Amino acid sequence: SNFDADEMESLSATLPVETLQPPYHLFRRDIEESTLPYTLAHDIGVLAYGPLAHGLLGGGLTAESRFAADDWRANSPVFKDEPYRVNLRVVDELKKFAEELGTTVDRLAVAWVLANPAVDVAIVGTRNPRHVDDAVAATKLKLDGGAMSRIDQIMGGAEAVGGPSPESV
Repeated sequence: SNFDADEMESLSATLPVETLQPPYHLFRRDIEESTLPYTLAHDIGVLAYGPLAHGLLGGGLTAESRFAADDWRANSPVFKDEPYRVNLRVVDELKKFAEELGTTVDRLAVAWVLANPAVDVAIVGTRNPRHVDDAVAATKLKLDGGAMSRIDQIMGGAEAVGGPSPESV
């Protein structure tokens, strides 16, 4: 599910690639350079997972948040110390912008993923039924060019956030 453009091209020599399921969120945009343009050009469906950046864009994490010992984030350098504080400040700016738009940061994050013309589905994990309502509401939030530019501007100082294997931290 995490193939890049070259791998999809190679796989297509044997069987057509119909869908791709990559990680994609505001803090992880590496697939924008070649993978998403390839999927768009070859009509490959994209089901992006992790649009809330492992909880970072859920709106509930703070500098005081602690992760259980068996949670990969407890040992991830991007969820502690300065990189984590930097990203929390970025999330605070995103929250302010979301409020200007009359929405929440989690809805904004999902809407941003869905605003990419190469993305067909945003897979949102949840532990709370309210989060399902937020994900559904995000599908109705349309971000214009000005909003997308403002989000890019806010994200300018962010630290990239990967994830657990197979993605790697």
